[in-house]
Amino acid sequence: MDRSEQRTKAEFFRALHAGPGLFVLPNAWDVASARIFTRSPSCRALGTTSSGIAAVLGYPDGEVVPREQMLEMIGRITRAVKVPVSADVEAGYGASAEAAAETAAEVIAAGAVGLNLEDAWHRGEEPLFSLEQQVERIKAIREVGKREGVPLVINARTDVYLRQVGEPEGRFEETVRRANAYRAAGADCLFVIGVTDGETIGRLVEELEGPLNVFATSGLPPVAELERLGVRRLSIGPQAQRAVFGLTVRIAEELLEQRELGFLSQTMTRAEASELLAP
Repeated sequence: MDRSEQRTKAEFFRALHAGPGLFVLPNAWDVASARIFTRSPSCRALGTTSSGIAAVLGYPDGEVVPREQMLEMIGRITRAVKVPVSADVEAGYGASAEAAAETAAEVIAAGAVGLNLEDAWHRGEEPLFSLEQQVERIKAIREVGKREGVPLVINARTDVYLRQVGEPEGRFEETVRRANAYRAAGADCLFVIGVTDGETIGRLVEELEGPLNVFATSGLPPVAELERLGVRRLSIGPQAQRAVFGLTVRIAEELLEQRELGFLSQTMTRAEASELLAP
């Protein structure tokens, strides 16, 4: 993919966040899942799932998979589909702004046009990076996009709720403080994970100074209600892959314990699978 095409995809992806309405961003973990999602005419962009890719490669979630292996799969996915791809690179594979910038450059080289950046610190004593440190990391990524001529769409994630940082009564204010600072630093979208109740989501929409991304999980309001509340982006992370895992558990039980082959009625044909993965 040449840089002019990549830049066009980045601009289209950014425009999706401006509305109108909410757009759903499915998250793929390999070429097959990416192709399945993008066969739908309603799929306008695609995300990767770091947890899902890690699982495919035999690693747990949380930046355990080596960066080069994560980026290699991201590159495979971007080359396999025509829609814009946003790369989930967790916390950027390093605490420094320089490490985040290096990861961003590799994301662009892999053909992606956006990235997720968490403020969760997987190897530190504190659960989150300091606000100042995360702001510098976002600014560094923004500069990489300018240098490379690809305006990366930065989805800045804060894990205040997910990691239950601080006292419950202070989490909303801390989330807003962090997310708005990330927006001022150059983030295009603000990803608040760990919130499921409609009232809090509605308050976040009112207080945040940029588009809100929420995560599909049990207890979340229906998509139509999220759209009514003003949410702009809904991502599913590894949830589709985990549904596949659940199905595989049931197939294993049916096949090995019950010695039945009922699952065969749900499979793709050989021709369909071959067409899915055709160059």
